[in-house]
Amino acid sequence: MKNVLVLFGGCSPEHDISKESVNSVLNGLNGHTVIPVYITRAGKWLMYDGKLDNISSMNWEKFGTPAVLSPDRVNRGLLRIVSEKIKTVPVDVVFPVLHGQNGEDGTIQGLCELAGIPYVGCNVAASAVAMDKAIMKLVVKALKIPQADFLVLDGEEVNADLSAALKKIRYKIGYPCFVKPSTGGSSIGISRVENRNQLTEAIQNALNYSARIVVEKAVKGREIEVGVLGFSQSAKASVPGEVLAAGDFYDYEAKYENPKSQTVVPAKLPKETVKQLQDYALEIFRAIGGKGLSRVDFFVDENNRVLFNEVNTVPGFTPISMYTKMWEASGVPRQELFLRLIEIALA
Repeated sequence: MKNVLVLFGGCSPEHDISKESVNSVLNGLNGHTVIPVYITRAGKWLMYDGKLDNISSMNWEKFGTPAVLSPDRVNRGLLRIVSEKIKTVPVDVVFPVLHGQNGEDGTIQGLCELAGIPYVGCNVAASAVAMDKAIMKLVVKALKIPQADFLVLDGEEVNADLSAALKKIRYKIGYPCFVKPSTGGSSIGISRVENRNQLTEAIQNALNYSARIVVEKAVKGREIEVGVLGFSQSAKASVPGEVLAAGDFYDYEAKYENPKSQTVVPAKLPKETVKQLQDYALEIFRAIGGKGLSRVDFFVDENNRVLFNEVNTVPGFTPISMYTKMWEASGVPRQELFLRLIEIALA
């Protein structure tokens, strides 16, 4: 039995999704002592030692005790509880359930490295690379894995000469296209653009979440995801799953608020396409030095051509999230999946 520090919430636009994800993790770590710590939107850490069932309501927040993870390697693995009298709780492994910035981008992983504590998921470098769509696309380009045409624009470049940026997008990418923040997830800040009139607003929207933006040519195809579990050459890929978005694309509203969105697991695809998806997912995961888990997203066009989309190193664990569903369909039940992630972190 290990003491597992589960971090959730966080200073990120994806704060609410983390709060939805954490229940699955907390209920799936039977056999370990779970230490839930909520990070508020402002960045305050609160340890909760009540009934786990109450976390879903979030009414317990006012009863949380301020806490901080010590980066002191000499007395490593200590969660310091700051109350009337300072006390410490030993931590064997950290399970970050923090989506997006300040949790999925290498920052919390860096804190764990400083503290010398094992943690679930990718290391600092892999987390940072996967979080930055612009860098990730350059990695995939070097691997010669197909992807949609894309363009990376710096916010300063856009603000200095918006007209030139619009012209560059028109001639190099065209319409329809997608405008995305370079860093971020859950489709927050992403817009589908059909014409020049929509482009300026889409760019400004994306720049609200990131200093750089990625503009991609729209792909007409199916949205397919693959889960990866393990590390190095022992990593395995799950069966693929398909997203059937209720809207124009799988944006935040379609993912979490529109009940008409559906997922199909396993996706109905030719065997050779399934193998191609799995091979690409593993190649990309290994190229960034992935560890533990990732979800790799693709498009499959009408000719069954596979195109890379993006990587998520802390995929959602909500009831509708694909990662756990894909592994359940691959023969790894949810609780076994979480326990295996702990084993990988400790290894």
